[in-house]
Amino acid sequence: MHAFDVLGDPVRRRILELLADGEATSGMVTEVVTAEFGISQPAVSQHLKVLRENGFATVRPEGTRRLYSVGTEPLREIDEWLRPFRRFWAPRLDALGTELARGKRERRKQQENP
Repeated sequence: MHAFDVLGDPVRRRILELLADGEATSGMVTEVVTAEFGISQPAVSQHLKVLRENGFATVRPEGTRRLYSVGTEPLREIDEWLRPFRRFWAPRLDALGTELARGKRERRKQQENP
């Protein structure tokens, strides 16, 4: 399965967002995803399986629990694929960073000289 096919599903993207915060049990992932998407535990397990089989998630057993985390290799491949497109947004993000820094400096000056 192609990386974008895997990430094309909103449930799988949400699972990766949860895992981006750090290792999570399958139970925690299932609880959040079933609440947000209204799907069953077996459906969440299938999504975790797709992520695992395609390298987006890794799993390690800890006693009776299964702990999932983000698999980085497919994300590196996507990052590499996106490289030629960064020119469309990188300058704008740089300009935004400059404006944010300018605003911080102005607020700091106003606080120092009330």
